[in-house]
Amino acid sequence: MTPEQRAARLRLVALDVDGVLTDGRLYYGPQGEALKVFDVRDGHGIKMLLSHGIEVAILSARSSDIVGTRARELGIARVLQGRGDKAAAWDELLRDAGVAAEQAGFVGDDLPDLPVLARAGFAATVADARDEVKRAAHWIAGQAGGRGAVRAFAEFILQAKGVDFARMTHG
Repeated sequence: MTPEQRAARLRLVALDVDGVLTDGRLYYGPQGEALKVFDVRDGHGIKMLLSHGIEVAILSARSSDIVGTRARELGIARVLQGRGDKAAAWDELLRDAGVAAEQAGFVGDDLPDLPVLARAGFAATVADARDEVKRAAHWIAGQAGGRGAVRAFAEFILQAKGVDFARMTHG
């Protein structure tokens, strides 16, 4: 099955955070608070998916109030954080959403993501992912994590579903 065929059947996509929605670096403020940088293009891609009936979820081994805030801003209802066993969290997500694995995609970038990528109907990654992750992926973004890769992922899915971008952006 081609990546386009896999993308065309998606009803749900889940995203890792560090290295996918961010560049993977952690910044600490003077009081020790962690800061993350998100790309607005990725946020727009998420909103595009949601507006076309594709549910978006976050699945992360780390837990961060910042991620919860960003998810609320974007309208992401399913946020699974602090999940060291990502495969178990993936299975829970699919069960709770009522979606088959073949209708679900995941974007990951590092070794802890491999069990989920192996279960996903559409496994995707970012340009600066580990080589092992790239080998497991059905699709690789041309952009690095936190630098528009999620936007490219969203556009790829929507194009596979036949969305007319000219019509979407101009009327």
